[in-house]
Amino acid sequence: MATTVLSPLAGRAVALEDVPDPVFSQGIVGPGAAIDPTADVLDVVAPIAGTLVKVFPHAFVIAGADGVGVLVHLGIDTVKLDGEGFTVLVEQGSTVAAGDPVVIWDVPAIVAAGYSPVSPVIVMDRAAELVAVADGVEGAATQPGQPLLTVSA
Repeated sequence: MATTVLSPLAGRAVALEDVPDPVFSQGIVGPGAAIDPTADVLDVVAPIAGTLVKVFPHAFVIAGADGVGVLVHLGIDTVKLDGEGFTVLVEQGSTVAAGDPVVIWDVPAIVAAGYSPVSPVIVMDRAAELVAVADGVEGAATQPGQPLLTVSA
C-alpha cells in the first residue's frame, strides 16, 4: 500500500537536488521534492493526515498512522528569522487531516530578508527508492492538496 504526500503549498515543484542547501539537495535529511512557492502570503497545509510531532514557525513534521513521517521546511535558513513571517495555526501534538492549514507564510517577507523560499518536502526514515515524485509534477505548477510524492510500503 502506498502513501500519497500532497503538496503543502502553491508554487512550482522542483527536484530535491536543485534545493540551494547541500543538506537537503544531497538527500542527507531524506528523499523528497521541493516547492518554489508563489510570491504571496500562503496557507501551508498538512501534506498527509496524522499527528504533528514537531512544530516550529519555519518547519513541521507530521507522522501518519501508517508510519510515514513528512517534514515540511519552509525556505532555506529561515530558522534564523525566529518565527518572523510565519503564523503557526496548530499546536504540536495536534491531529490533522491532509489539507488542513498548519502555517500562514509571508513569502515576500522571507525573500525581502534575503532568504530562499524554496521549501523541501522530505519523507522521513524511508529509503530513496521507496519515494517517487508524482507523475508530471516536477517543474510544474502545484497547488496545495495536489499529489507531490508517493511512498511505497
